[in-house]
Amino acid sequence: MIAPVTRRPVLSLTVTAAVLALAVAASAPAAGSKGKKPEGGAWQARVADAAAFARGRAGSVSFAVVDERRKLHGFGANANYSAGSLVKAMLLVAYLNQRGVRRRHLHPGDRRLLGPMIRVSDNDAASAVYERIGSGALARLAGRAGMTHFETNPVWGGCQVTARDQARFFYRLRSLLPRRHRSYALGLLARIVPIQRWGIPRASPPGWRIHFKGGWYPDDGAWRVHQAALLRRGGRRLSVAVLSSGAPDFGYGAATVEGVAARLLRRLDQTAKQ
Repeated sequence: MIAPVTRRPVLSLTVTAAVLALAVAASAPAAGSKGKKPEGGAWQARVADAAAFARGRAGSVSFAVVDERRKLHGFGANANYSAGSLVKAMLLVAYLNQRGVRRRHLHPGDRRLLGPMIRVSDNDAASAVYERIGSGALARLAGRAGMTHFETNPVWGGCQVTARDQARFFYRLRSLLPRRHRSYALGLLARIVPIQRWGIPRASPPGWRIHFKGGWYPDDGAWRVHQAALLRRGGRRLSVAVLSSGAPDFGYGAATVEGVAARLLRRLDQTAKQ
């Protein structure tokens, strides 16, 4: 669903599979771009490849990745963007950390808000959650997560985010969640409906479990398309965030996110903990 910067009715996602497939095909990494990487330089090479791809895309593209050694890499990683639905992952964590929620069982009313807000990106549910927790809860969560550029807004979709801060937040996602509700929240972020599993999930290597959230909406004749994710496999963990604006349509923006992610995650299992 479209995540607006103002409170307006939820828009339906109507991009056809054919349009998205064509856009993604144009953004796929070149099959012959192998080349030997210097030892210890796998992430530097991936980031350089992703940055070169991002420079060739329409509009503005920023990304950040926290690797398995907790080192942050990025391109334009401190550029600010209106979050749109990307902020719903923060709304989920802040809601579950409320004093009256973190140590009790979730009520049916809690689940009726949180499930749709995350799995189908329901805007009305997000507005109800934001009204309940307030902007202060998001600001406190951002502080706990080490997010240095996050700014709240009276409308949740207008909160300002950066790729660096979103990569930090998703990398620390498990520790930011109350133990009682950790499995529930991670489960929601792993079970996003199929039509919204574009971008990073499509680029994720086999065998990795992915917890993610996207945000997308039309803005002054163009599109803002964002996504951030935590990827886990056994004891391994990393996070990726890709933010963009100025895409001519949703399919192009989704292909940009996937193209960046594919380059960052390429041959991940061949270079464990470089």
